[in-house]
Amino acid sequence: MKEKIRFLITNLLSTILLVFAIQFFVQSQTNAPEQYKVCAACHTIGEGKLIGPDLKGITEKRDEAWLIDFIRSSQTMIKNGDEEAVKLFDEYKIPMPDNKMTDEEIKEILTFIRNSSKEPVLADKTESQSVVPASSTSETVLEDFMPYQLAKSRLRLNIKFLISILLILLMLIDLIFTRFIKFRIIHIVIILVALTLGVQVVVAKAIGLGRQEGYEPDQPIKFSHKVHVTGNKIDCKYCHSTVEESRYAGIPSTSVCLNCHHVVREGQHTGTTEINKIYEAFESQKPIEWVKVHNLPDHVFFSHAQHVAVGKVDCNHCHGEVENMDRIRQVNSLSMGWCINCHRNTEVQFKSNEYYTSFMKLHDDIKSGKISKVTVDQVGGNNCQACHN
Repeated sequence: MKEKIRFLITNLLSTILLVFAIQFFVQSQTNAPEQYKVCAACHTIGEGKLIGPDLKGITEKRDEAWLIDFIRSSQTMIKNGDEEAVKLFDEYKIPMPDNKMTDEEIKEILTFIRNSSKEPVLADKTESQSVVPASSTSETVLEDFMPYQLAKSRLRLNIKFLISILLILLMLIDLIFTRFIKFRIIHIVIILVALTLGVQVVVAKAIGLGRQEGYEPDQPIKFSHKVHVTGNKIDCKYCHSTVEESRYAGIPSTSVCLNCHHVVREGQHTGTTEINKIYEAFESQKPIEWVKVHNLPDHVFFSHAQHVAVGKVDCNHCHGEVENMDRIRQVNSLSMGWCINCHRNTEVQFKSNEYYTSFMKLHDDIKSGKISKVTVDQVGGNNCQACHN
């Protein structure tokens, strides 16, 4: 009997070691540097051109010092007349934004590109196939890069919980049956440590309930904000017309879509397939059933008008760089802590906004030099009843 139990304990220990090995392997194989997310919006590695060139093999084609300078500020190199930088700009016609990264951060990106370039490409692509459609851009970026931090966090929690359970089982078996460890206090200490780890995981999981950071559902129509906002320069408020007047930003009716699409009947990337869905909805008088992405609990009051019209908050502050998204995804947690920290740090446009004329004491404090600015929490932004009423 004891031999069987010893065999069981040996297997449990081996399992714990295996779990650690798997965690190390997953992190070493799939962890793209955090900074590479910026690059992934416009580039692929070995999958053809996106908005910018394919980065496969770029570390062999270009000098490292040149790449560091180019990634940090390509526009500076173009202005200084660097031939290669000018040539790239002339080919793609899209300026690459400056990146405030250290040499070490850029070298991490280059190392990741170098290692990824060694991996085999799935299939050869013709020139016409090498340009990734805009509709697949966000899918590629999200699936390959955006979830890394969330996935890493969840992986660590799951592994921590598994280890805590295995440790408790191991100690209980030894305490009751095998008695390899002679001092009972060691069993108790290890069990308490394991219980602490388990409670930490349960608390973390409970806090995360209902949060949807990274949520990117399929929509009934493949509508691209990138195409409409960045490509066609359509203002957000043209479609979301109630954003300055209502709690809700508003979803455009099919008739608003048809203001443009009665002329534009074919998309560059999706042909007539997606635009025809607008006509089908209009003719059948059935609204398009868009899937809501940014969801708050029922007990939370949030007003777009209060934030956009009064607070002058830019859409990107909460929703991220929507103008670069083909399919909308939630980029912030929108948790209570996230909102409270925003209210503590966001300066109110106090002097120029008539809404705040009744806050006489704060106006007097500014005039006397007692305070230099007013933040949202000072005008009631962090009062419980402001959001939970």
